Amino acid sequence: MRKKGIILLSGGLDSLVSLDISKKHFDISLALFFNYGQKAVLEEKKAASQIAEYYNVKLEIIDLMFLKNISNCSLVGMGDDLNDFSSVWIPNRNGLFLNIAACYCDKFEYDYVIFGANKEEAVDFSDNSSEFVSISNEFFKLSTLYKPKVFAPCLQFDKLEIINYAIDNNVPLKFLKSCYDSNTNTGKKHCGKCMSCKLLYEAIKKSKKPELIGELF
Repeated sequence: MRKKGIILLSGGLDSLVSLDISKKHFDISLALFFNYGQKAVLEEKKAASQIAEYYNVKLEIIDLMFLKNISNCSLVGMGDDLNDFSSVWIPNRNGLFLNIAACYCDKFEYDYVIFGANKEEAVDFSDNSSEFVSISNEFFKLSTLYKPKVFAPCLQFDKLEIINYAIDNNVPLKFLKSCYDSNTNTGKKHCGKCMSCKLLYEAIKKSKKPELIGELF
């Protein structure tokens, strides 16, 4: 019998590819999407819903609006700067998301919590690092009865490797929303200006299919 997993699904590149990889190894029946007041929440939710439907996974929406109330960053606020670490940092976001997923694991006996950490973003965001995953695994041994493990299939990949995997494996990039801004502000699916867009743009430009830039930007 295959192990069971629950995935954190934002609608972005990393979570999309993480789901594709994980479906090959685990029984993934549930995805969690978190609304914490982020600017692009409507577009992200649409992307996550389309991805979940494509992979035949149930999507559950969880509201965490208090995160917006305790953060001053542009990701959830009125500022326009979405280009550096401090402007998009939400306190303990991944830690909170993983802990919520671990609660589901205890109830429904999921063996793995899957999320889209990657080594490129780990340089700035410590909650994308191997150390963070290891510490989370140790924490869940004490905080849960079922003791799920964290699995981050893109942990050792940079954005270029992730996008090339997507190209090689026909991952449905048409559903992707990897932009911090809302298209109501930009008129485009991906603004091309925020930190997330810049990483995606550079990866696609160097990838096996650079013409994707015209489809996604």
